[in-house]
Amino acid sequence: QWNQTNAFSRRIRAVFGRYSMALILPFTDTTCDRVLPDARQVLDAHGVLALPTETYYGLAVRPTDETALRRLIELKGRPSDKPILVLIGSLDQLPQLVQAIPPAAALLMEQFWPGPLTIVFPAAPDLPALLTAGTGTIGVRQAPLLQLQHLLRHTGPLTGTSANRSSEPPLDNAVAVQRALGAGVDLILDGGHTPGGLPSTMVDARDRPHLLRAGALSTDLIRAALALQGYELSS
Repeated sequence: QWNQTNAFSRRIRAVFGRYSMALILPFTDTTCDRVLPDARQVLDAHGVLALPTETYYGLAVRPTDETALRRLIELKGRPSDKPILVLIGSLDQLPQLVQAIPPAAALLMEQFWPGPLTIVFPAAPDLPALLTAGTGTIGVRQAPLLQLQHLLRHTGPLTGTSANRSSEPPLDNAVAVQRALGAGVDLILDGGHTPGGLPSTMVDARDRPHLLRAGALSTDLIRAALALQGYELSS
């Protein structure tokens, strides 16, 4: 029944193209294995997924897929000079994204990953400029949501920018994403309502740790963890 429904939905989208709405599939601890083939099919076709994170829904494409990155930027109306963060499911996925892991970054990873902390690293030199916006840096977060970790371990790293058009508020449920973005998204993984609240905290952990964005993870906790190893968090 699952595969028949998905095949029918894909045929409808093929006929109606951009006028159809995104397919929504349940994405829970018990269904995450069943959506893997559909997610891979979308990603292989340079597609865009919407999926739940620990705060809001995000838009996911392969970070090395320039065609998909262009679609993502156009869909959001996002400035091309703004880097796009990436989600990983496990630490062994990090080396393909970064050129080095500075000591302060390693400390923050050990203390706060998985969790709502995006760490900025020196980017691997072969990453697309569309992803890094030519900054030479990449923001990465290890997702704490268990079904998202499971998906990422099978798909590889994916972008995690919020599932909304630029300047509009982030969205916390699948139906709201479908209404806002329509057929610009190929598949929405419905994990129910997300907690919302503040976005992930963001720290540039290259030379001197620098707070780029206050967020869901307490800045005081980060500052205290860094201070124990002799680092000062500037802002």
